[in-house]
Amino acid sequence: MSEPQEILETIYRRATTNITWSFVDDNEMSQQVEYIARNLKNRAGVRLLMSCLLAKIHKPELDVRKPYTEIGSNDAFSGRTYDEQYITPFISKYDLPCNNTTAFLTPALRNRNNTLTKDFNLVGRPPQLYRAILNLLDDVYNDRVLPFDLLTETVRWLIILRNERQQRLESLIQTLNTTRDDTLLLSCEDIVNLIEKHLSLKGTSRLPVLIVAAAYKVAEKYLKERILSLHSHNAADIQTGALGDVEITLIDNDEVITCYEIKNKSVTNNDIDRALQKLSLTNKKIDNYIFITTEKINPQVQEYAGSLYLNTGGIEFVILDCISFIRHFLHLFYRLRNNFLEVYQELILAEP
Repeated sequence: MSEPQEILETIYRRATTNITWSFVDDNEMSQQVEYIARNLKNRAGVRLLMSCLLAKIHKPELDVRKPYTEIGSNDAFSGRTYDEQYITPFISKYDLPCNNTTAFLTPALRNRNNTLTKDFNLVGRPPQLYRAILNLLDDVYNDRVLPFDLLTETVRWLIILRNERQQRLESLIQTLNTTRDDTLLLSCEDIVNLIEKHLSLKGTSRLPVLIVAAAYKVAEKYLKERILSLHSHNAADIQTGALGDVEITLIDNDEVITCYEIKNKSVTNNDIDRALQKLSLTNKKIDNYIFITTEKINPQVQEYAGSLYLNTGGIEFVILDCISFIRHFLHLFYRLRNNFLEVYQELILAEP
């Protein structure tokens, strides 16, 4: 049998030659694969599926449902090994939209020694994602589908998702280029309308972070403040040690004074409480903790945020909506609006 790297390369070539055709005859199976590949709430699921399928193709005698050597049977295997040694470089090489880290360190999958049967509860979120994965593994185990075909179908959907993401990026850049006129700068409201159009597209949850970062980069010398390096979009704050998505410091030191946390949903009291918990676990002394949201602001939550100043010893908590934030910035630094567009475009292009 071919080595795992060769198997993956063969599958990639096969998937790209027939990108519009399903490699799985069963329509329900194909829909489950698409759901797993496209699920933005949990990117570990697709890596779990790919690791198990790769192991089964590499060594047909293995039980695709047993990705834990702790199970102790001869047909068990280390799903984490296949994930880290083979899936990681593969998705990196072809820029496939998956997490950068192994699926087997996520809460639902670590420290297991169970066979992943259809009725096994992985206690993961969303539950329907894990049910779909277990169903597909059961289909392979019962010879209802070939693992080679199923892995090809999975890679095909990841390629489609990658291409859609690239098309969205190209659309953003094209919009930036076509709306700019060298003889007449865009007005603030034109730029705001452009950003609103960008935010309305699918898969643009990272844009509010880039908007805030671009604003600070452009006005750095006027504010005497700068942003620290942006962290990966998929990295949790607990992994990076960051207090939020964008951290601001004085221009001549690294002490965080303002923290921005970006939400593509309405901010809740629980979000504020989690921020308080993060602050309690660090020695950093900040002045402002600012939530930027793309949704409506709940007045009661805004009131709760405003009540924390005295209780926290002088930390301002505030909730701002993204469009109002950038509209105010562009009018406040009116002559920097064109510079803002240029930096905003650079940050988009620099995204992985």
